[in-house]
Amino acid sequence: MKYNFDEIINRENTACYKYDLRKEIFGRTDVLPMWVADMDFRTPGFVIEALRKRLDHKILGYTFRTEGFNKAVATWLKKRHGWEIKNNWVAFSPGVVPALNLIILSLTRPGDRIIVQRPVYFPFFPAIESHGRVLVNNPLKLTDGRYQIDFDDLEKKLTPNTRMVMFCSPHNPTGNVWSREDLQKLTGICVKKGIIILSDEIHSDLILDGSKHIPTASLGKDVSDLTITCIAPSKTFNLAGLSTSVVITSNGSFKKSYDKMLEDIHVGGGNLFGFAALEAAYNSGEEWLGELLGYIGENLRFLVDFLSKNIPQIKPVIPQATYMVWLDCRQLGLDDTALKKLMVDEAGLGLSDGTLFGPEGSGFQRMNIGCPKSILAEALERLKKAVVERMKH
Repeated sequence: MKYNFDEIINRENTACYKYDLRKEIFGRTDVLPMWVADMDFRTPGFVIEALRKRLDHKILGYTFRTEGFNKAVATWLKKRHGWEIKNNWVAFSPGVVPALNLIILSLTRPGDRIIVQRPVYFPFFPAIESHGRVLVNNPLKLTDGRYQIDFDDLEKKLTPNTRMVMFCSPHNPTGNVWSREDLQKLTGICVKKGIIILSDEIHSDLILDGSKHIPTASLGKDVSDLTITCIAPSKTFNLAGLSTSVVITSNGSFKKSYDKMLEDIHVGGGNLFGFAALEAAYNSGEEWLGELLGYIGENLRFLVDFLSKNIPQIKPVIPQATYMVWLDCRQLGLDDTALKKLMVDEAGLGLSDGTLFGPEGSGFQRMNIGCPKSILAEALERLKKAVVERMKH
């Protein structure tokens, strides 16, 4: 391999959310943090070089997005996903979570019903409820180790006040890559009813063996004109600290409303280092990403094999995308408080509690395997030891 993903990098004392806030989040500083979705791998050298080149100019004044930004996004999407977009469909956001809030504020009104599919990325919930919109849950079904959309339940919950579906594709935390059939069913319902699709596709580049991400908006003009898509290089290339994300829509009215919201609250200026990093990542990142995905795939196979042989009570939902693994811990027979205690106090691991993603996550934990294999191996050994000790009692 050209790139070294086995390298251990000390991230402590760098204002690192993942490592330096362990005491505040887990009550102790010695847990292995495998929760928040950033990776412990070095940001690619071609990105660092682009940032260094910009820094060498030595003036860091007000900036704007050039056409190079939009072109890099469009070229990447066509090359990776076969999705052809126009440069003028592209807008900026200082992060996907801010984008979710800004989109809801600009395209919906208080009292509108917005559908989510729990368990799902938990910032979806306040993005709806803190702005006076009504959250409607269309829970996913876990069948034979794979999550599925309950379309019958979805149709039952539609009312004249249903304005939007917040869709997570690929899905966080379950790692699902939705099939073309699933996407056609979902978008068909939305087109028929005139419901906006807010599609969070931030994990769309992190597709594992044998799966293929299909951008929701690529299914046809009728779907595209009802869809507003959020992507970012942050998860893919470990750039979350640069607060640079992308909002895409072919609907001119949607884009005008979104851009006005961005302008009204003065957060559209962006970050000149974020712009430089995005262009470098999307213009030069294919080889690095290929090696990263191979490494994450090996980590996943290692985890699945280890759990099967050593802790069969914990069953991973095998992800088709992302470096997050949704662990079904229900066979341990613990309530959520005891499960958290097992992970944090007995195993010394800092994972994400399943209940963060909604009540449907009870009995689950989300583990980040975007780390050197040696760290993953240590985490699994800690977990094995804690479960063995717990079973003795």
